[in-house]
Amino acid sequence: MTGTPGRPLSAELSDQLLSVAVDILAEEGWGKLNSDRVAARARAGKAGIYRRWPTMAAMARHAVGRFTLVRVPPDTGSLRDDVAGLVDRWRRPLDREERATASLVGAARHDEDLQAGLDDALVRPLTAAVATLGARQAERGHAVPEERLALLGSVLEAFWWQRFTSASGVMTAEALRRVVDEVLVPILQPACEGARV
Repeated sequence: MTGTPGRPLSAELSDQLLSVAVDILAEEGWGKLNSDRVAARARAGKAGIYRRWPTMAAMARHAVGRFTLVRVPPDTGSLRDDVAGLVDRWRRPLDREERATASLVGAARHDEDLQAGLDDALVRPLTAAVATLGARQAERGHAVPEERLALLGSVLEAFWWQRFTSASGVMTAEALRRVVDEVLVPILQPACEGARV
């Protein structure tokens, strides 16, 4: 949070402002996020916004950077089922946080703050989740080479961006099963010959 010298910033007001920003991003998109709208909805002064964030992009970065868009699934004992658990949310419509994130995807190509927010919300947690799945498989005695895990991470990220930019963002259970079994697991297959994938 940026802030300027003076009295301490209220954490409660900061959270309220960020929540309003997320609502606007999720309901109306990045193009509608501005200090006038945030201030009006939060019943706060614009000065309070700019004391915290110098730009709307900085505010959006802070807002989405707090999201947990990728959750490490429980250990199923099977790499295939772990991967399926990681992407299970693709069967459901975008939630509020995902809609807010999705609204930034196009603009993030031209704004470092927005890109950093997307990295915090999706890219880094996804990388960490893939590393966790790889570590689990290594503990099972079937280590997956780093380059295979990196490839899996890249493909998962591409599917996640597609989820955020497609019309519905939802896969049927059958489509998701095929993606897992015909796209994602085969990336790891050469390293897992003879292993329970």
